[in-house]
Amino acid sequence: MNFTIDPGLTWMVRLMEELIPFDRYLGMRVVHAVPGEVVLRIPWADHLIGDPSRPAVHGGVLSTLLDTVGGAAVFSRFDGQNDRCSTVDLRVDYLRPGPAEDLYGHARVIRLGNRVGVSRMEVYAGGVPADPAAAIATGTGVYNIVRRGESG
Repeated sequence: MNFTIDPGLTWMVRLMEELIPFDRYLGMRVVHAVPGEVVLRIPWADHLIGDPSRPAVHGGVLSTLLDTVGGAAVFSRFDGQNDRCSTVDLRVDYLRPGPAEDLYGHARVIRLGNRVGVSRMEVYAGGVPADPAAAIATGTGVYNIVRRGESG
């Protein structure tokens, strides 16, 4: 996968990396953002361990990355920076333990309506491989959309 940042999405990169405190705490970075597809990276850190006997990544970190990258993919399709989305439903499948490596979340929008968006996501360790079977976790996210000018 060739990583690129669409110039029209620099506002979203700033939102994800600087303005959301939890993303900032995790060191989350946008490495790829085009309309409808986003890749986020969380650099490896020892505080991400959930099972010290392996060590393996905490499942909450994996679900956070899936939810965040899925929402970011929906954000990447918005016409305006004032539009908002929030998670309605998140399905996570943990496929194998996450090793002590950088984590990459990849998401694609599979449906976008006026009020609901749906993304499919995967988490990989060490990079985004050509083979999606290398995922350590997968997910599907459903996001409520509020278009600018609407009240919440």
